Amino acid sequence: MTTPITEQELAQARKNWGDALVAVSKAFEEGGIDAAREVAGATLDAAYGYNLGPVLFKPTLASGEQTFRPTREGALSYFVGHSDDYPLDGGFGIKGWRSVESETAASFIQGDIGMWMGWVICTDKDGNVTKVDKSWGYKKDEEGTLRIVLHHSSLPYQPE
Repeated sequence: MTTPITEQELAQARKNWGDALVAVSKAFEEGGIDAAREVAGATLDAAYGYNLGPVLFKPTLASGEQTFRPTREGALSYFVGHSDDYPLDGGFGIKGWRSVESETAASFIQGDIGMWMGWVICTDKDGNVTKVDKSWGYKKDEEGTLRIVLHHSSLPYQPE
């Protein structure tokens, strides 16, 4: 039996995700798409629950029939682009990110399931800021590793 998830583990998972996003951007700048794909793939394997089944992933900038990305291949394409199977993907992870912070709106933990929602603020190398509404659902696997099993991200609603 796994130990219950803690708030500290949720905070560390968000930090790890943000650090990985920055690492993907830097890998792309230093080594091109193959380097970015390698870092992004390792991140997906370490942080996401594709080993548990489909991940309920709704990226920020995805639309149409490819709005939802339950497979590792779909998530990898979203983060690094350059995929014939996902021609609209520009590579969210290769946009020059330099820092990622999060602001918690609320979280829910029950045993080996944890959920978090709030804002994620990404700053690129030119100082441009992108703030997204985000929800993550986590499950601890049998080894005690926190895995993302739900990732929903969208741009904030702009009332007219």
